[in-house]
Amino acid sequence: MRYQLMRYFSLLSLLIGLSTESWAASYTFTTIDVPGASSTEASGINDAGQIVGQFSSAIGGTHGFLYNAGTFTPIDVPGAAVTQAFGINNAGQIVGFFFSATGFGHGFLDTAGTFTTIDVPGAFHTIARGINAAGQIVGTLGQFNDTGFLDNAGTFTQINVPGASSTQAHGINNAGQIVGEFEDATGRFHGFRETAGVFTLIDVPGASDTFASGINDAGQIVGAFEDATGRHGFLDTAGTFTTIDVPGCCEFPPLAINNAGKIVGEFEDATGRFHGFLATPVPEPATLLLWSLGISIIFIRKIIVTR
Repeated sequence: MRYQLMRYFSLLSLLIGLSTESWAASYTFTTIDVPGASSTEASGINDAGQIVGQFSSAIGGTHGFLYNAGTFTPIDVPGAAVTQAFGINNAGQIVGFFFSATGFGHGFLDTAGTFTTIDVPGAFHTIARGINAAGQIVGTLGQFNDTGFLDNAGTFTQINVPGASSTQAHGINNAGQIVGEFEDATGRFHGFRETAGVFTLIDVPGASDTFASGINDAGQIVGAFEDATGRHGFLDTAGTFTTIDVPGCCEFPPLAINNAGKIVGEFEDATGRFHGFLATPVPEPATLLLWSLGISIIFIRKIIVTR
């Protein structure tokens, strides 16, 4: 009995020791194409699996979209020449960007079809990119240089990485952590995570440039990096970087990640056409871990009982 128990406790220890990062390194990729579109980009995803993005139609024009359970719904700000949707929270609120008929760029908040314009005071243009459950919105404003911003119930706070020549904010989670990228004095780009005013640098090892785009409530960050071989996607889990490449693609910017670890973004195929994608972890790390631990415990209990 002692020998058998040792065997199964060894198995249990092995399962616990395996990292969820290694299990999540494999993905199933699903292409997202708005019917009739010449290009599609998926930019945001919530925990219900609702996806937002933008597409270019064959007859011209750029429109936002909501993809929900296989159904595409166009998103167009009334009177806008261009609409792009970038982020969605669990309540279904959508943020993005639109060009007005006068040619100025504005952010927007879409709440069940009601559009609210977002303009940072004094900004030439405002781009809303991410929204969390509390309705906090992050994005980028343009004046002389790009600057990130946080919109908290109409109160705007600028986000500037110290010493950066420009800063862009892209994603925010429910804890209020913000991710984006900044350009340093040499022209190199780095990702960042901002937590309560403290900035943490994000650089993929060996990369010339790193761009952070999305963050979930577990603190997992997705984005893109460039090295000598080109541009690749990455997943950063507590400082451990996993490279993510869509099979057969040449450009792969992951843009958002939800709490199930599902990632959305865009990729370019061999013909130069852009498509959205959904990357689903295989297998689901938490589910597999709990199932494996449960089976191991059952085996151990059987040994004890039958003994």
